[in-house]
Amino acid sequence: MAPEDTSYRVVAYTVTFLANGDEVLLLERARDRPLWAGTFTGVGGRLEPGEDILSSARREIAEETGLRVEQLRLRGVIHAQSVSDRPDTLLFMFDGQAPRRRVRETEEGRLVWVPKDRVADLPLPGSVRASLPRLLNGADPSDPFFAFCQYHENDSSEVSFAE
Repeated sequence: MAPEDTSYRVVAYTVTFLANGDEVLLLERARDRPLWAGTFTGVGGRLEPGEDILSSARREIAEETGLRVEQLRLRGVIHAQSVSDRPDTLLFMFDGQAPRRRVRETEEGRLVWVPKDRVADLPLPGSVRASLPRLLNGADPSDPFFAFCQYHENDSSEVSFAE
C-alpha cells in the first residue's frame, strides 16, 4: 500500500484590475458561480498546467474580455485559506491599462467599468476589499504586497499584510 500523500497543496489563480482613465474593469460574478456569486472582482482565473503566472493573467484577460494586454504589473500575492474541503489559494494580483473600453461578453458574469472611487461601494470578496488601497490608490507598484487571508464560515474574512 502506497503511503498517504500529506503534502500541502494550493491552487494558483490570477486576478487583474484593468484601468481606462479613472475607471477600472470589474467582473460581477454570475449568480450561478460556486464561489463569490454576485460579487465584483478583477478579471482572472486558474493557472493551467505548464503555464507561468504572467501568461495565465494575459490568457484570462483575453478569454474573458477580448482584450490583449501585454504590460501587466504584479501588485501583490495573497495566500487565502479555505474554510471548506477545497484547497487553499494563492492569488496573484495584477494591474494594467486596457487599450480600449469595448469588451466582449463572458460566461463568468457581467463586465462593467466602474469609477475607481466607487469600487469600495460594491460587494467585494474580502481579499479584494482589503487590497483596494494597494491596488487602486497609487501605492508603489514596484513594491508588491504579500498577505494572508483567513475566510470564515459566515463569508467574513481577516486579511493580514506582511510588513
